[in-house]
Amino acid sequence: MVEQCQPKGPFSPSKSTWARTEPLLPPTREEGHLCAQGQSQCPAEMASAEPNAEDAAEAEEAVYEVLPCDRMELSQRLAVEELITTEASYVHNIQLCVSDIRAHLQKKQLPELDLEGLFSNTNDILHVSRRFLKGLEATAGSGQEQLLCISTLFQEFKEEMETVYKVYCASYDHALQLVESYRRDPRLQEEILDTLNATVPHTGASDLSFFLVMPVQRVTKYPLLLGKILENTPSSASAHSALEAAARAMAQVNANINEYKRRREVATKYNKAEHLTLRDRLARLNTHSIAKKTTRLSRLLMHEAGIVAKTEDKEYDDLEEKFQCVASSVATLKENMASYLGHLEAFLLPTPHQSDLQVDEGPAQQYRRLSERLQSAVFPEFKQRVDRLVWQPLCSLSDMLEGPQQLVKKRLDKLLDYEEIQERKSEMGSVSYDEEAAMNTYLAINDLLVAELPQFNQVAVQLLEQILRSFSSLQLDLAAQVLHQAEKELEQLPHGHMPLPSFWKVVEDSLQQSGAQLRAFCQAFETVTPSPGAQPLTPAEERKVLSLVSKHGPDKLYQVTSNISGSKDLDLTLLRGQIVALLQGADTKGNTSRWLVDAGGPRGFVPAAKLRPYSPIQVQQPGMQLLTLDSGTERRRHSYASPEAPRPQVATFTPTFQVVAGFSFAARSPQEVTLQAGQPVVVLEPHDKKGSTEWSLVEVNGQRGYVPSSYLVTVPVQDPAGWSLPV
Repeated sequence: MVEQCQPKGPFSPSKSTWARTEPLLPPTREEGHLCAQGQSQCPAEMASAEPNAEDAAEAEEAVYEVLPCDRMELSQRLAVEELITTEASYVHNIQLCVSDIRAHLQKKQLPELDLEGLFSNTNDILHVSRRFLKGLEATAGSGQEQLLCISTLFQEFKEEMETVYKVYCASYDHALQLVESYRRDPRLQEEILDTLNATVPHTGASDLSFFLVMPVQRVTKYPLLLGKILENTPSSASAHSALEAAARAMAQVNANINEYKRRREVATKYNKAEHLTLRDRLARLNTHSIAKKTTRLSRLLMHEAGIVAKTEDKEYDDLEEKFQCVASSVATLKENMASYLGHLEAFLLPTPHQSDLQVDEGPAQQYRRLSERLQSAVFPEFKQRVDRLVWQPLCSLSDMLEGPQQLVKKRLDKLLDYEEIQERKSEMGSVSYDEEAAMNTYLAINDLLVAELPQFNQVAVQLLEQILRSFSSLQLDLAAQVLHQAEKELEQLPHGHMPLPSFWKVVEDSLQQSGAQLRAFCQAFETVTPSPGAQPLTPAEERKVLSLVSKHGPDKLYQVTSNISGSKDLDLTLLRGQIVALLQGADTKGNTSRWLVDAGGPRGFVPAAKLRPYSPIQVQQPGMQLLTLDSGTERRRHSYASPEAPRPQVATFTPTFQVVAGFSFAARSPQEVTLQAGQPVVVLEPHDKKGSTEWSLVEVNGQRGYVPSSYLVTVPVQDPAGWSLPV
């Protein structure tokens, strides 16, 4: 029976075909005459003719048994031909899509068109499909051998097909969104139609989706074509089991593609970093979200406390550890590279070579030319190359890490949900549809990370290594260029060809000579330093300084070098320039970096590093050599002194600083006065009428009023006469 089902040539009918048509022909006249003569034959001849009639009946029954096999053979042959011809047509259309349509659009150079998003990996699909078609065409044979070759071919190509088609199918929805967006743009739609009419006018396609859907349709049709061949192959045929295996393999390929597409959809949903404001986050809060977050937090706390066991996945944990290591390395390198580029930018800002040195030709001019060449050509080119070959790839790699980082974070949240639902399922036996969907979401994210993190880690490490190699190569190139430029100038210097020992002797002599000149200059500078200008103290400051001198002596006075903000109990808050008196050179714990001082009223601790000795200049004012504390105010201030004790005599001091406005201030009431930044002021009272030090009573240009105390700063007084260096 199997031999009768063997395929024949398309134009050579089988014996069964002729056996089926012969009984249907009408008998001829001669045959009828012979039949009539046969009736007069002898009984022996008639007896011998009866078995022939029985044989004819059996042959007729056999004919009708062969008929279904013929139909099966014909259908099988047509199914094989359909597989090969449709594959050839499919490859031709993909070739048009890649070589003609995409190339034509690329020549238009339309920045709005995302060709990578539209055509995805159609080049890879075309490469695989060409080889697959070549293999199909090579299976041309007869019978079961061709079917066995086709089955083997599908088994060989199933992994490659799954690899290329799953990438395309996962990005197919995005491609359709792009096509829809281009359709709404009249100009882009016109360019696309012009391309279709110029490259594939015979197809009548009005949209790119006509070609983009072909790979999706083709990969889903392979199991159907194999199933059709299998239906028309007898179960006893030698190729039947191989065809079954091929059909199952292609069905599994489609199932894997669907699963991969589902995972990608889940990843696309969760891998976007959301930058939400506080208002947006509050708007998302509802009863369900609060309950879910509370459940997750309680589950996480139970994990940390060891109350419940945490689901462990050794494979995933190792992958995540390596991923976090890569992410940390990229973040550190990006931070260091940003700092490096900032320093390089600051290095390129000064341009001393542009100044006119007004010196004769010599080493200074040669160094100037070298500096100008480096600043104008070498270093800017180096900065551009670093930005293009190091910084931009590093930023792209950092952006690539955001998606996996979001997925890793979301996996932890979904794992907590999964454990909670799994525990509830073990107790109740079933869960709701939403809970089942949440479990599937966790499994999809986990499977996706386990499947793709190894490849991602490998690619990220390779990119990181390439970036570091590029940076090292750029540094070597920079050193070589600088040395090359410097050698040109060194050859022109007097000592350019000097032996090395002699050169170092010249350098040493030059340094000694320069050091001697510098020491002489410093000594001369100290001898001609002008006397600092003096400015009388304001009445409030004078009373404060006199009080501190009378209590502690002039050798205990110190001046605050910068603003001090007290952060602990018993710490003082002081402004730059204030005068204080030292009470103790350590705090209560013996820490010598904190001193106890008297600020003319309040006492407390201040950092010793922000104090410097205050050396007022004694000046003798005409007609007033000594100031006695006779006034009633001073007598009341020092009422603790004995009446019989001699009255203290304190010299008048003129400090070397003055108070100026650090910032401009506009008066807002008659009690305030307007200030301009840098304007000298006279402080009458360092507080307001209520004793608050936030406001000070000052006099400016004959006007009195209050200004914020923080707007006032104390600066050294410059000598109006100036000074000059010795000749």
